[in-house]
Amino acid sequence: MMLSTLVLAQDARAHEVGATIADFAIKEGRIAFEMRMNVEAFIAGVDLDSVVDTNDSDRSDRYDALRALTPQAFSPQVSEWADGWLGVGLTDQPGDGPDEGMGIAVNGTMVPVRLDEVLIEPVGDATLPRETALKFSVALPDAARVIEVMWPKGAGALVLRQFGVEDPFTGYIEGGQSSGAVSLSGGNTQTATEAFLAYVPVGFDHILPKGLDHILFVLGLFFFSTRMRALIWQVSAFTVAHTVTLALAALGLVSVSGAIVEPLIAGSIVFIAVENLWAAGRLHTWRPVIIFGFGLLHGLGFASVLADFGLPAAQFVPALIGFNVGVELGQLTVIAVAFLLTAFWFGNRAWYRAMISMPASVLIAAVGAYWFVERVFL
Repeated sequence: MMLSTLVLAQDARAHEVGATIADFAIKEGRIAFEMRMNVEAFIAGVDLDSVVDTNDSDRSDRYDALRALTPQAFSPQVSEWADGWLGVGLTDQPGDGPDEGMGIAVNGTMVPVRLDEVLIEPVGDATLPRETALKFSVALPDAARVIEVMWPKGAGALVLRQFGVEDPFTGYIEGGQSSGAVSLSGGNTQTATEAFLAYVPVGFDHILPKGLDHILFVLGLFFFSTRMRALIWQVSAFTVAHTVTLALAALGLVSVSGAIVEPLIAGSIVFIAVENLWAAGRLHTWRPVIIFGFGLLHGLGFASVLADFGLPAAQFVPALIGFNVGVELGQLTVIAVAFLLTAFWFGNRAWYRAMISMPASVLIAAVGAYWFVERVFL
């Protein structure tokens, strides 16, 4: 069941919707925001709290139609929608979180929002998400001390980042939640514990449900053998490797284009799954070494997520560790689910390898091969 779901979602990366990112700072007597988002999903009414692939939504046809519009044709719709969506809920209490639309409070009072500019990318490849930038602002009263952002239900995740002050705020806000009070003068840097806890769900979310390629790789490791020792060796090598490159990439010491990394990640899935077919569960010394090498690639894939989200400079290490812990928890969850669905019931049966492990590996290899061709040639 798990594998069939992944196969049906094999092209999900083309329609995957990531977190919205909003940067704000004080400029020319106002609090100015620049929000980068997949606005088609919002206008179409896609529930981003429950889906990460627009194809899984009953609003996918509407989304695809909007995605095909040129910036000139789409801009009036975006402006009309944004005028109603930004700053709604002026009578709501800060922290309640309006069900529809984004709310902003200054000193505990909801304030109106002015839409300043809409920047829409060209159509390009209509199968890929398009980033739209909304520039908007709110008035800055003389006694303004704190700001609070209410992020609506159904909007997915928001990364909120402050600029232009010392110790700026960086927050990860789920749909239906609030940023809490953020000091406009700075000093809202998260504690080490807060940063760690905030980035654990970011890492977990990148595995479940968004990391289909990483899920398939981990399942390839799982279906190699029912012996726990073999699984521990493989997962340990993978974990150590992707931790190394994730840290190096986050520090800016390593940078490799996604156009190179993504096909290689797909190739790693194929290799691991095909090897499962002839290795017969015998863990040769070189398999963990190869998995370590593949783990270095996957770490670069994880790093691309952090490049979008950013890490708080003052709590870089705790946030990085939190993200990595979230990734590990996601991987362990994948293994636990696979174990409960297969090996727990049938692992000791003589036909387990022929009827479950090998067919699953063939399926994993087929999906990985499709992704490789798609990422290189399509």
